[in-house]
Amino acid sequence: MSPYSTRTAEFFDGLTADLATLRDVTQRRFRPLTDDQLNRRPGPGKWSVGQCLEHLNIVGGLYLPTITRKLKQAQARNTRPAAIVKHGLIGRKMAEAMRTPPSEKAMKSPQQYAPSGARLPRTVVEVFGRQLDELEGLLEQARCVNANAIRIPNPIIPLLWPRLPDVVELLVEHAKRHVAQAERVLESRGITPGAA
Repeated sequence: MSPYSTRTAEFFDGLTADLATLRDVTQRRFRPLTDDQLNRRPGPGKWSVGQCLEHLNIVGGLYLPTITRKLKQAQARNTRPAAIVKHGLIGRKMAEAMRTPPSEKAMKSPQQYAPSGARLPRTVVEVFGRQLDELEGLLEQARCVNANAIRIPNPIIPLLWPRLPDVVELLVEHAKRHVAQAERVLESRGITPGAA
């Protein structure tokens, strides 16, 4: 995708395809894990698979209700989709930062968005799967309104209100980053559930 503008359908098609890949990995790699495999950390200060998913669930729990509300408001105003998705400078930079490999740029999650515990229930995988489904539904709704005109508050920096396309792209890139992290945890422990 172009970092500046992309056709609206192409933009949402790309994100929807990414979500399908994330859903496949979740079903194939994470759902079959035992409690021990889900919660075993690869080392001190490192997150387990469950903690990676719990972090995504926390962030999704902050963003998804707001996106839902903002989309309903846009639908009530009968806005029409724009032909081109426009990205803001800050939103574009946030998504680019998520695409940077962790080996090149490690990121520290704010404490309030860190996983809550060391022993997480298996429902963490189910919640993540439901959030992927919910986000896909929101992408379908966003295709039918002017997504460029919708601003979503950033929970970390309250004065920052990026455009909806930047936020949904950031959420997908964030999920890809932490799902890849969870897969590395499995690989470091020699665990290959559902390997193709």
